[in-house]
Order: sequence, then C-alpha cells, then structure tokens
Amino acid sequence: IGAGTVGTALSVRLSSKGYRVIAVSSRSQTSAQNLARRVSGCLALNNNQDVADAAELIFITTPDDAIASVASEIQWHRGQSVVHCSGADSTDTLEPAKKLGAQVGAFHPLQTFAGVKQAIENIPGSTFAVEAEEPLLSTLKDMATALGGNWIELKASDKVIYHASAVIACNYMVTLVKLATDLWQSFAIPPHQATQALMPLLRGTLNNIDKLALVFYNQIDSKLPAIDRLGGELVKIGILNNISRLDQIRPRRQQLKRYFECPLWLCRRG
Repeated sequence: IGAGTVGTALSVRLSSKGYRVIAVSSRSQTSAQNLARRVSGCLALNNNQDVADAAELIFITTPDDAIASVASEIQWHRGQSVVHCSGADSTDTLEPAKKLGAQVGAFHPLQTFAGVKQAIENIPGSTFAVEAEEPLLSTLKDMATALGGNWIELKASDKVIYHASAVIACNYMVTLVKLATDLWQSFAIPPHQATQALMPLLRGTLNNIDKLALVFYNQIDSKLPAIDRLGGELVKIGILNNISRLDQIRPRRQQLKRYFECPLWLCRRG
C-alpha cells in the first residue's frame, strides 16, 4: 500500500528475488499502475482494503504521517502480517491492525531514495532495521538477506535515536556539500564544476571512513593520529592551529552561519 519510491523499489527488488508481489494500491492510481507494470503478476487495485484482502503480508509504504490512518481504515484479520517502512516510527503505529489479530512489524531500508531508478540500484548492500515478533521477525530478516542487505533488530525505544543517526549521516552530508560548493563561487567557479571537482575527494573520504573508521574510533581515546588519514585536508591546511586563516573566512561568516544552521533545520524536519 503506497506506490511511491520506497514501495516501488522494494516491490521490484523483492519480485526479482522470487517473492510474489500480487497487488498494489496507492493514493495515485497512476503510481499504482506504474508499479504494477514493473512487477510481473502484480495488479493495481482501486483501494487499500482490496490489497489487504488479497494478501497475507502487506507492506504500508506511504509517507510516515499516513501510516496510522491507513492501518486504522482496513479490516485486518488474524493470520495476516502488516509491516511499515518508517525509520522513525515503531510498530505502535500499527496498533489498529494488531488489535484485529494481525502481526505487525517494521522494515526500514537505511538508504537514500532520490528516485525510483536510484532506489532500486541502492538497495543491495543496505542495512534494514527490523522490528517484529516471531515468526514475522524471521521473515523480515530473510527478506533483508534476500535483497542483498544486512539487518539489525531494533526495539521501539531505539527508533528515534536510530532515525536521528540516519538524518545526520545523510542530510548533514548534503548540507556540507552545498556549503563546500558555494564557497567555490568566491573564486568564480560555478556550482556544477565545483561539485564535479569535489566528488573524487568526497568518494575518497568515504572510502577512508569505510576502511579506516574502525581503527580511528578505537584509537581516538588514545589520541593517536589516525584522524590524519581520515581527513588529511583539514590537517594539511592547518586550520586547527593556524588562527591567521580565520581572516580569510570572516568576510563570509554570515553565509557560513546560514549553512551551519541548515543541519538544525533538517534535523527538525527529520
């Protein structure tokens, strides 16, 4: 239920791994039809109850603020499983389904979904946060593995902190890249060229984090210089101990202040 980017990407990937995705409904019938065309044997149905009546395992992949209302509108029955894909909400959101005898769960792909094509490509290798009781819990773990991903099991009380971590890792990066590219305009380099120039550095930094972060985190309390390898440009510039360089930054302090406030705004939205 819900044929947006997440619902479409999961349907396509699950179908490719042998799961039968038999029906879809969405606020937009066009979106439902588009998803159905991508998945063999999937029917675009007119309403959410029809989807619930057709299947035993139902994913609610609507925006987070619609999950509770969708769950409360449907007449569930014992033996069904109902799963949402929110990173912030616990299975408490599905309490109406649970009261009618359905098992409830959460299955959140820890990934960014800018568009359907990118989402389908990004799912393999992702971690899925799962929350459920058995036997649904094992089903969701198996799904995560089938999708080429990993899984972590969370409790309801973990979800807010987990989601905050995802917001920091994803949205803050967008803010930092925007800040970095805009600074290049001070020497007349347009944003698209600045982004192109910075991308290899960004990829290299992420690669360093992937390869060296565990070492860094283990050593940071011992004050060993692993940070030099993770973020060499910071150390080379000497920004940490060369106060004179701040003079070059002061003329742009208002612009910098605006960007430093962006993560706070993004966090509030998250």
